[in-house]
Amino acid sequence: MLTAMLVLMGIFQCPAVVCAQDQQSDTATKPAAKALPPIGFGDDQETTQPSDTLQPDNRPLTGFQQLTTGSPPERHSYWIPGISYTNFIQSSALTQGGGSGWNSTSFVTGNLSLLQNWSTSQLALNYSGGGSLSSDSSIGNGQFHQFGAVETFNWRRWQLTFLDEFSYLPESQFGFGAGTALSTPGVGGSLAPGLPGLQNGFTPSQSIFTAVGPRYFNSFGTQVNLLLTPRSSVTFGGVLGILRFTESENIESNDVILNAGFNYQVSRTDSFGLSYRFSAYHYIGLPQAIGDQAIQAVYGKKITGRLALQLSGGPEITNFRMSPGVGTKRQYIAGTGSVGLSYAFFPGSLSLSYAHGVNNGSGVLLSATSDQITGGATRRLSRVWSGNASLGYARNRSAATSTTQNQAYNTLYIGAGLRRPLSRSTNLALNYTANIETANNTICAGPNCGTNFTTHTITVGLSWHARPFVLH
Repeated sequence: MLTAMLVLMGIFQCPAVVCAQDQQSDTATKPAAKALPPIGFGDDQETTQPSDTLQPDNRPLTGFQQLTTGSPPERHSYWIPGISYTNFIQSSALTQGGGSGWNSTSFVTGNLSLLQNWSTSQLALNYSGGGSLSSDSSIGNGQFHQFGAVETFNWRRWQLTFLDEFSYLPESQFGFGAGTALSTPGVGGSLAPGLPGLQNGFTPSQSIFTAVGPRYFNSFGTQVNLLLTPRSSVTFGGVLGILRFTESENIESNDVILNAGFNYQVSRTDSFGLSYRFSAYHYIGLPQAIGDQAIQAVYGKKITGRLALQLSGGPEITNFRMSPGVGTKRQYIAGTGSVGLSYAFFPGSLSLSYAHGVNNGSGVLLSATSDQITGGATRRLSRVWSGNASLGYARNRSAATSTTQNQAYNTLYIGAGLRRPLSRSTNLALNYTANIETANNTICAGPNCGTNFTTHTITVGLSWHARPFVLH
């Protein structure tokens, strides 16, 4: 997988550019507006913005949100409606419930983005929802929804953040709509407020494709950051997450994650931190439960408009409760870690993330030890055409004390696409994605069974958004 990421970097990288020095200040955090746009989808006028026009990302290093390369200052409040049509031409629809051969599924989506600024706070919201119609009766027709919102309050020494992420989708969110407008909520592009989402490990995992049927998840988090000195701060936060399915064959779960950390800024670009995280996973209707503790050292490097890098690692202690009251509680000690990278260059961007640790099992396993890699790149190819590539790989193994401890799943999605504006408010997107899964046991979804499968998806999408409606 490292080789694949190096290939992506080679294709989309440009000649070296002298990196601008981050002008990060020692004052309290300003409201965050936008991060880098979603991989593979953006506004027709989108280009890499000069670093001197961006606000630095002052989110705490040990917090629960992803770091970004900065955000353009927003002085106005506005909302934008939009609509999109996306058609999936798909083969071997095992992941959607047992279809065979090729089928066509159309998604008609209404989109909404909103940014509201006040003197000491900001609310950013993105929503997409609509209906789907399929030519395959085993897939059928349905609906889908994706929602994200972040509200941040900023005072002289305090920052308070509320965050919510929700989706109701016909399949796993891992790789869903990669390279198209369906991948993230909102109108997309530079006009939509960027919502730096929760890091890996703070949301219910969905990285096994063979969980059956539509599912929904929600993660709600709140976080407080207190500035102790101009260079140091402490962070406290918590996230509640749920994963539910419409079909009874899956394993549903509740997650509670608590986080605390200390942050110290060494220079304008470099910072260090120490974090403690406790995660509890409970399964609906089952006696199994997991309590997981991780202590991590964290390093961050941020160059506004160019680079955001986060590295973390440390020990992880996991307690498994298999049957309450019977004395089958066991402890497992291992390591955990993560990498997050966002890199902007002219004329494109590159992102990469990696996470290793224990998770909820993605609706298939009663807890899993997972390695997950996701990455993407965009590059302008000509005056009107731009290209994108996306990659995701996950290996989930049953946790050591699980009753299904011999099961292992390898899932991969990889895709590439093209995009061009048809007007200032209308975009056309073309994309190809392959979803591949292999396992050391038989995979069944509907009438189809096997130890591996591959799904090919050709996507054509058309999206339109109105001009922003200014609130004040």
